[in-house]
Amino acid sequence: MFPLLTPARKRQCRRTTAAAVALSAVLLTAGCGSSDDGAGHAKATSTVPGGFPVTIDNCGVRTTYGTPPSRVVTIHQHPAELMLALGLEDHMVGTAFPDSAVLPELRKDFETVPELAQREPSFERILDAEPDFVYGGYGSAFAENEGRSRKAFADAGIDTYLNREYCGGKQLTMEDTYAEVRTIGRIFDVSDRADELVADLRGRVGEAASAVEGEPEVPVFVYDSGDKSAFTAGGKGLGTELIRLAGGKNVFADLDEVFGDVSWEQVVERRPEVIAIYDYAGAGGVEQKKKFLLSQPALADVPAVRNKRFVVLPLTATLIGIRSAYAVGDLARGLHPQSFR
Repeated sequence: MFPLLTPARKRQCRRTTAAAVALSAVLLTAGCGSSDDGAGHAKATSTVPGGFPVTIDNCGVRTTYGTPPSRVVTIHQHPAELMLALGLEDHMVGTAFPDSAVLPELRKDFETVPELAQREPSFERILDAEPDFVYGGYGSAFAENEGRSRKAFADAGIDTYLNREYCGGKQLTMEDTYAEVRTIGRIFDVSDRADELVADLRGRVGEAASAVEGEPEVPVFVYDSGDKSAFTAGGKGLGTELIRLAGGKNVFADLDEVFGDVSWEQVVERRPEVIAIYDYAGAGGVEQKKKFLLSQPALADVPAVRNKRFVVLPLTATLIGIRSAYAVGDLARGLHPQSFR
């Protein structure tokens, strides 16, 4: 008789090492991937997919997967939507921190995934879901001061992956979105689906970019939040790339950060013609943000405010994930409406 597979034992069984797989296509451990031949002898059975093991370097953490993860918790909405877009809902045992309304085509599958918390769940709550893989969208998914460090998960036998936007170090482009999709596809042995999804996303971006080709560049100010100062998208974030592809220019592209604070005097000086408002839970509603901008005497002569030219984007659409391709089209229509009549 083989020992009972406790949650901890299940996680250990899933974490097949590359060395073991390389030694043999069949991994035999007590109570993990074995069966009885009827005479009391354990027989090894191979369940390793083709192309495995797979080794992934992610934000300084190297992980080798002997088989695709089977019990996944996503923290933040954009990792959840990426998983669903790849048809991996059967692998998901929990999600958390929904930022905005789910894409309509993903809503039905999203509703089948248990919601662990309205914000980032505790380490213990995540463990209760018995995951073998945790996929975080923002750096806060693995906040060390809240007990959710990647090392803490590794010590519990759970692999982790952080959205590459939070690896830092370089200007993000849509190529990072495509690479993210393909990496998750490799981890879950669905590279064909990932390639199809990337082709669809590229097509969406290409269609929008072609529609505004040759149009004059529109100066855009991103308003995330803030009253004493403006919290805006800097040059290192994906938002700057999305604006460029949509036929605009981020007026704070020279801010050497993903996000940062600027003064309202700087906003006035740079005279944006359109304001892109980032919409997400916990930062005040869109109408409240518009009301604030329109009520400031100092902003009255800013072209975007004077002409009430606002484009609203869900924050999740400006991050490394499947929505970024949709955001290019939404921005392009807001910046160059005449190109879509």
